[in-house]
Amino acid sequence: MKQQIKVRGINLVFDDHGSGEVVVFVHGQPFNRSMWDQQVGAFKTGRRLIIPDLRGYGESSIPSGTTLLDELALDLIHLLEALQITKATFVGLSMGGQILFDLYRLAPQLFHAMVLADTDAKAESAQSYQARLQLADDLAEKGMMFYTAQHLHRFLGKKTMATQPAVVKRLREMMESTNPLGAAAVQRGRAERRDHTAMLPHIYCPVLVIVGEEDGFTPVAVAEGMQQQISGAQLAVIKDASHMPNMEQPEIFNHHLELFLQTNA
Repeated sequence: MKQQIKVRGINLVFDDHGSGEVVVFVHGQPFNRSMWDQQVGAFKTGRRLIIPDLRGYGESSIPSGTTLLDELALDLIHLLEALQITKATFVGLSMGGQILFDLYRLAPQLFHAMVLADTDAKAESAQSYQARLQLADDLAEKGMMFYTAQHLHRFLGKKTMATQPAVVKRLREMMESTNPLGAAAVQRGRAERRDHTAMLPHIYCPVLVIVGEEDGFTPVAVAEGMQQQISGAQLAVIKDASHMPNMEQPEIFNHHLELFLQTNA
């Protein structure tokens, strides 16, 4: 069920489905909470799913300037406090995974378990820092139609692009409907993100690392590196998928997630 709450000066829109063990899904950039639709149907029975639109995205408030990932993590902390949720499994994809690192740094007690999908713990390099700031300017000046036309194919695998027109269409709709000013503010914040690699050996909750085999943003080697540094972490590599395996291969993604949730119930 769609809900809205005032959190830290903004209106935060989120879905609240089912009851039971809490699973919080954190979307990536430049998307919104609907990217998890294939997971809602699979997991809402017997569990409580909390799925927010992060500030700057979807139906939540659109800030200007710079939105740090710390801010997005703090929004989640306050949301869960308002909902009286003290423990959850968190699932974050891409930027969503980067937010989970800041969330764990700030409030590790909230974590029952963590799923890191197609993400990276490292900070930006000097080169990628400048590229991130340039991307923010491009989003604000040229808009999401331009960005989508240039980059959509990078999020999806070759087979997905060739054989799953509905997935391509849905991703395009999400990207094009994102507010460019909100996305630009978060991209500026992502440029400033911390390097969390030193924290990886000190993550003590159960962790599942998922990655699409064709992911060019966060390749399999990056996922393997994180899995090796987090004690007891599991790794799932999904074939015929790139940066959005939860949409490209939802049955396989959901299978790995279900096994992880059952094992760590």
